[in-house]
Amino acid sequence: MNAQAQPAQKPVHPPFGSVLTDTMAVATYKDGKWSPYEVRRTGPIEMSPAAHVLHYSSTCFEGFKAYRWADGSVNVFRMGRHIERMLQSARALALAEPDARQLEEMIVTVIDRVRDQVPEAPGALYLRPILFGTTPNIGAAASPPGELMLIVLASPVWDYFAGGMKALKIYVETRATRCASHLGVVKTGGNYAAAMGPTLAAKKQYGVDQVLFCPGGEVQETGAANFLLIREGKILTRSLDTTFLHGVTRDSLLKMAPSLGYEVEERVFTVGEMLEWARDGEAALSGTAAVLAGVGTLVHEGREVKVGSGDVGPHTKKLRAALVAVQQGEARDPHHWLRRI
Repeated sequence: MNAQAQPAQKPVHPPFGSVLTDTMAVATYKDGKWSPYEVRRTGPIEMSPAAHVLHYSSTCFEGFKAYRWADGSVNVFRMGRHIERMLQSARALALAEPDARQLEEMIVTVIDRVRDQVPEAPGALYLRPILFGTTPNIGAAASPPGELMLIVLASPVWDYFAGGMKALKIYVETRATRCASHLGVVKTGGNYAAAMGPTLAAKKQYGVDQVLFCPGGEVQETGAANFLLIREGKILTRSLDTTFLHGVTRDSLLKMAPSLGYEVEERVFTVGEMLEWARDGEAALSGTAAVLAGVGTLVHEGREVKVGSGDVGPHTKKLRAALVAVQQGEARDPHHWLRRI
């Protein structure tokens, strides 16, 4: 008797960001100037236990992706905008700015060296440049570091929604802030650490996936993503200010939206307005990892409020699919966001 054929098992991939490629690029800053960069095998770095970053969080980073297209080419998405934002973060933290051209060359070199490690779609190569202070001085709390290190890491990542898109459950936090109001625009590790406590507490109490910070009743963002309200022909999102990160995915979606039939409105709006929208609209989180993730439930003052049908909405799916198609080379790139490496 022949054994019954077993269905093919989908490969189980490591969690997002947990695997690094074998190559990284490194540059250092000392005596007022940046060194030429070098390409190294990815591995531990030596640093003083008195390094400025370990005591005073003098660090910023970026995160973006390069994609392998069907023709085998590798194309990086909006690298220039991410470099620009990293320099802005460095200025805000009083860190010596990397040279933009050198940083670009470091990123391109790493991508080129590891192109055989870039997964096929829907996977991608996640790029992580990080800048941090290495000055060995535990008494320099009021001084910026005079020595820094810049590293470009790369991580192969796979389909974020491999198990299928799942509507998220979000806790609405109206008292705590995600971070210092003048530093929300900066992509620095301290902001993510500041959001960790409220997020873990809400997860434990309400079983949520994320916390939406709405200090004073004004909707802002979650600990790691921008927030959008969506419905037929309309997208509403918080207008840009220093209190939250100016996401590149957010910006990309808003720039594409008019050609897809959506009017974009950027302004301050309240929790009350958001809850009213939830009756028959959609809500979503935007970011590099997931691109756009639908919100199915809001937890407000201990009460669960269903967003629309409670599932990932059709407009959220449409917008995400449109941006992913551009990133993966399946649709035109009218904004010239992609660069072939």
